[in-house]
Amino acid sequence: MDDFLDLPTLIAIVVAVFVLFRLRSVLGTRTGTERPPVDRSRSTPVEKKAGTEDDTVVPMRPRSAQPELDDERRARKLEAEIEQHSRGDEALKAGLKTVAEADATFTPKSFLEGAKQAYEMIVTAYAEGDRQTLKNLLDKDIFESFARAISDREAAGQKVDFTFVGLPKIEISEAEYEGKNVSVTVRFHAEVVSATRDKDGTLVEGNADQVQTIADEWTFARNPKSRDPNWKVVSTSQLD
Repeated sequence: MDDFLDLPTLIAIVVAVFVLFRLRSVLGTRTGTERPPVDRSRSTPVEKKAGTEDDTVVPMRPRSAQPELDDERRARKLEAEIEQHSRGDEALKAGLKTVAEADATFTPKSFLEGAKQAYEMIVTAYAEGDRQTLKNLLDKDIFESFARAISDREAAGQKVDFTFVGLPKIEISEAEYEGKNVSVTVRFHAEVVSATRDKDGTLVEGNADQVQTIADEWTFARNPKSRDPNWKVVSTSQLD
């Protein structure tokens, strides 16, 4: 008994008891109410695996029906634009429909937007003597007429001070499909500042300090079967 309780043995017992007490305080004991360990092989609610029943994809636009819906929308939109821009004129309405049937790229709205840009470019190019721009936008006969007027002006030593202000009114007046070409006639009511001076700087025509209104009627045409999508001016006239 004395051998069992010798000092080294007693010290070992005390150390063992101390170690067991520390392990108990760190690890704790199981009471039966603990949460089960997480099974890492199972997916969380937002991590659905591909191929399961919950993994459902709903397409935003069903591809099979979309082309038909697009065609239907385009047809309704075109019809509304033709109605608006024909302004109750049945002949013009029929003409716009004929042009649209011949040229799938044509709509009154987009055409007028292009006509606005073309008109500003042409009248500005004419004032500046820019023949290359005119050549790209005008039919051959119309270009030659404009080019002759520019040459006459240059020969007389005249220059034009020109500023394009805006287009307060623009409307389609006629549309048709005749021969190989579709054509659309547009009336422009433009505001500009224009002053023509001779070689000595004397004012010949216009007013550099006053906005004036000019009214023109131009006809644009193109071959709807051509790969060239551009329209060109084939006739011009000045309205009173």
